[in-house]
Amino acid sequence: MLIVLMALMMLAAPVSARAAQLPGATLHVGGAEIEVSFEAGDLSLTCTATLDWISESACAVTEYYGHFPVRHLQVDVVPFDHGKGVVFGRTFVPGPVPVIRVTIGRVATVSDLHEDWIMTHEMVHLAFPSVPEKHHWIEEGIATYVEPIARAQIGDLTAAKVWRDMVDGMPHGLPDAGDRGLDNTHTWGRTYWGGALFCLLADVEIHRRTRNQFGLQDALRAIAKNGSMLDDWPLTHALKVGDDAIGVPVLSELYDKMKDAPWDPNLPKLWQQLGVKLTGDSVTFDADAPEASIVTSIMKPRADRSICAKEP
Repeated sequence: MLIVLMALMMLAAPVSARAAQLPGATLHVGGAEIEVSFEAGDLSLTCTATLDWISESACAVTEYYGHFPVRHLQVDVVPFDHGKGVVFGRTFVPGPVPVIRVTIGRVATVSDLHEDWIMTHEMVHLAFPSVPEKHHWIEEGIATYVEPIARAQIGDLTAAKVWRDMVDGMPHGLPDAGDRGLDNTHTWGRTYWGGALFCLLADVEIHRRTRNQFGLQDALRAIAKNGSMLDDWPLTHALKVGDDAIGVPVLSELYDKMKDAPWDPNLPKLWQQLGVKLTGDSVTFDADAPEASIVTSIMKPRADRSICAKEP
């Protein structure tokens, strides 16, 4: 009993105290083992809160893809003396086990973790094969687009929050003067939001052509079933795998349209067709809009949340 009480006390202690006594913890989510380590340093969060945040992010990714993208993952938590909340995250592959290294501000709170997008964003990276550097926009674009939808599908975000952020963010992905397409224009806006814009347009078009039977989520699930960040693929191969799974060549056609030339999809018209209406600091959804059903279909979970909840 004394040993159990001591273990519970260490989990409830600040990370700096726990890191000095235990090497870390192992989480089991979506068929994966996630090894979490804490670097020494001051952090006001408890280990339990930090592990819950990592687990919840893994749960969102598991629900979106139907499984966690890799079987083994290392997560390194790095306390940071300056800054508040989750400061920075990076995913890389130094060997057979991918690593997510995340920096958290010393005075971060549980509320900061609940509002964080970085951990889920980094985990989404694991689900897409590594592609040549000029296609970095697809890696960051998928992570930017999928992260809020995945979190909404497990109840962490509202649909209104997801689409308000899209209305705010997608214009950053539009081409400026001198743009030479996604493969050749490597600005922040075109890399992150240009890639996310590609995903949004693909998602909408897949729903249109399949009458809401399939969406981008189904294409990305097929890609993740066949490869992960651990694998090196040509981008065209990844897009074909996704297209084959949904039965329409939307990804390949859209890539041909956007890779080497600027293209403005007329976002105001798209929002109108989808019934996404900006209202003050939020959005409302017009159920009578011509393609309102697409928004509902994009946000609908593919499976019950219990898939993740049943994990040991």
